[in-house]
Amino acid sequence: MFRFRSLLQARKLRGISFQSPDACAPEVLNPEHFPPLFRPLPGFKLPPCIEGNAEQHPTKITVLPNGLKIASENSTGPAACIGLYVDCGSIYETEESMGATHVLERMAFKSTRNRSHLHMIREIEATGGNVGASASREQMGYSYDMLKTYVPEAIELLIDSVRNPMFLDDEIKEQVAKLKTELRDISKDPQQFLIESLHLVGYSGALANPLIAPEAVLDRLDGSSIGKFYHENYTADRMVLAAYGLDHEQLLYVAEPLLYDLQKGPALALPQSVYIGGEIRRREDSERTHVALGFEVPGGWHNEKDATAVTVLQFLLGGGGSFSAGGPGKGMHSRLYLRVLNKYQQVQSISAFSSIYNDNGLFGIHLTTGPEFVAKLVEIAAAELLSVATPGRVSEIEFQRAKNTTRSAVLMNLESRMIIAEDIGRQLLTYGCRKPVEHFLGFLDELTLDDLTAVAGKVLSSKLTMACLGDVDRVPTYASVSQIFGH
Repeated sequence: MFRFRSLLQARKLRGISFQSPDACAPEVLNPEHFPPLFRPLPGFKLPPCIEGNAEQHPTKITVLPNGLKIASENSTGPAACIGLYVDCGSIYETEESMGATHVLERMAFKSTRNRSHLHMIREIEATGGNVGASASREQMGYSYDMLKTYVPEAIELLIDSVRNPMFLDDEIKEQVAKLKTELRDISKDPQQFLIESLHLVGYSGALANPLIAPEAVLDRLDGSSIGKFYHENYTADRMVLAAYGLDHEQLLYVAEPLLYDLQKGPALALPQSVYIGGEIRRREDSERTHVALGFEVPGGWHNEKDATAVTVLQFLLGGGGSFSAGGPGKGMHSRLYLRVLNKYQQVQSISAFSSIYNDNGLFGIHLTTGPEFVAKLVEIAAAELLSVATPGRVSEIEFQRAKNTTRSAVLMNLESRMIIAEDIGRQLLTYGCRKPVEHFLGFLDELTLDDLTAVAGKVLSSKLTMACLGDVDRVPTYASVSQIFGH
């Protein structure tokens, strides 16, 4: 039907008329009567193309007197996304508030001073919106994706959920019970356990604070303790309201009256962390053994050149699981896929990972295999890491493919409304401004194979951090693995 109507419209544009001798008989279409698709239609003008270097909708930023930043980037689509991002995470926890960040994430969009949890759910459903919350070691994020028709309602609800939480004991107990259930079955997400463990033993200081609340501390968390942590950290000068798809003046008109009186917090010293390396092993009755090897990424996001190199390294090594369908975008051409997964059928999964923060980070490989092959696979993983830090071991073709994959991933991510809004908010918290994507792609373009090899060598020169889960007795000792890296 769509094609038939299109043909009729094309005929009208050309002034072609048609009368069927039999109203019930199907029309016989002659292709010669219609304009070719490779020529512009007469009288139809295409809009001018946007220049490749033109910024159609720049990011606009307003700083309120209390220090809160409101930032937006407009778009022409029918939908928009708003988010509230807070400079708060597990690095700000103390011994008394340990686990608060994890519970705060679960308490998002619960009862406030103005709405019950049920009332909030019904309002979100009425707008057809999608809400979410995420917690990390350094930042918290709350987002609302919706049609532009419901922008005022969405902004008010999002701000209410972050500004006025009640932290009712019944709701906290419900979330704590769910967390306990999840924590008791680590085997469902061994990668999460490994990454958490690497932070626990690899750092001394704030980054060693667990992002996933330990079961031992959950029982002492209540509305009072979580409320205290919230009021100490959710202050105006540590918040950013970011939006994608909204006119900046419209955003200010709705949001400023709801945020102007939020209190500014006292001067805050940034929690410090020191990378020290180390080892943790957790024995578990399982058919699979999981191991992660991690190293320090000094400088974190603030060292943009090295952070870019580490991102390319992750795509260069790549990896995946033995049951992955493979194909472009799934690591089929990466080194770990070609040189390990395709070669050793005993390997369940092996992948490179990175966890980068404002001033530091971790990079390494996590792997899964049977106990009988784990010692061999650890040696293989170590050899793969050393190979990317050795001049001449990575080809120019592999290097350019990794750079192109990185570029593709960055640009495709920025096609999502939610990711753009998050990028605006998190950049303002990290850098104090919004840097265009061309800024980061510039570092990618300037990166050479020698630069990549040098950064890999610098990362691997730090002390090893190792985490193991499963039949840990079969895993090589920390000293023997460290010796492979010359430590």
